[in-house]
Amino acid sequence: MHRFLNFLFLVVLSATLAMAQQHPAAHSAGTAHPSAKPAEAKSADTTSLPSAEVVESFLRQTFGYDSSLSWKVGSIKPAEAAGLAEVDVTISGPQGSQPQKFYVTPDGTHAVIGEILPFGSHPYDATWKKLEKGLNGPSHGPADASVTLVEFGDLQCPHCKDAQPAIEKVMEDEKGVRIVFQNFPLPMHDWAMKAAEYADCVGQTSNDAFWKFIASVYGAQSDITAANADEKLTTLADGAGVKGADISACAAKPETTSRVEKSIDLAKSLDITSTPTIFINGRKLAAGGIPYEVLHKLVAFAQQEAKPKP
Repeated sequence: MHRFLNFLFLVVLSATLAMAQQHPAAHSAGTAHPSAKPAEAKSADTTSLPSAEVVESFLRQTFGYDSSLSWKVGSIKPAEAAGLAEVDVTISGPQGSQPQKFYVTPDGTHAVIGEILPFGSHPYDATWKKLEKGLNGPSHGPADASVTLVEFGDLQCPHCKDAQPAIEKVMEDEKGVRIVFQNFPLPMHDWAMKAAEYADCVGQTSNDAFWKFIASVYGAQSDITAANADEKLTTLADGAGVKGADISACAAKPETTSRVEKSIDLAKSLDITSTPTIFINGRKLAAGGIPYEVLHKLVAFAQQEAKPKP
């Protein structure tokens, strides 16, 4: 569902790049569009931030045609790229809710859609250093591998399920690559957080059992509901080779929730808003829909780049 909203956001926003400048009109009945104050800019930052009123008006002009859509502005702040303002907003509709962001040009006349990429001779090193400090998920492969693939996944996410065969084939074919799974349960999924807590506990018990467990959860996605999640996940943990009752007890502990929340915080610090999201030595890509052949080429390229230069 988040990919549908991504598509909707890009299509609709692309059609109206000019920033609305008029005063906001009354909101459509049945929708809630709370305002947000611009974040305080740092004293050294000279970014001109659009007002909450202008952002609200822009969103209304863009999405107000559809009464089934609503939005909530999260923040208005300077972007990492100097001069641009970053606007974080959650768009909600019949398909669910999804965080989105766009950027406003310094003169306040245009909105820019897309991701700001790091730039330089080694553009992904800073992201990798942040990742390396925060990783706390189960891993596969040598700890000293020259290439680390990190997946942020949600066990209730159908796109994560679709991406899993390519990840598993990388694990099988690339013995020298380290693969780390980080829990990132999305708030619109009603049993994803519980599944993340079970997965964390399985990983704490057995690395080998963890990969079997998440594969089995993906396979049983259509059978799991918020009402039967404990029963189903306990049975799947048993099937993965660990004691399901112990995993269930572990999943209910505050320290387990704390570990999952640390993984969520790491994802948010990296501006991850959807799953699956993969990093290869700090290089960010969305794994959904990426064929194994492309993923393999990216891994092979990272291995080549990691070799000492003569």
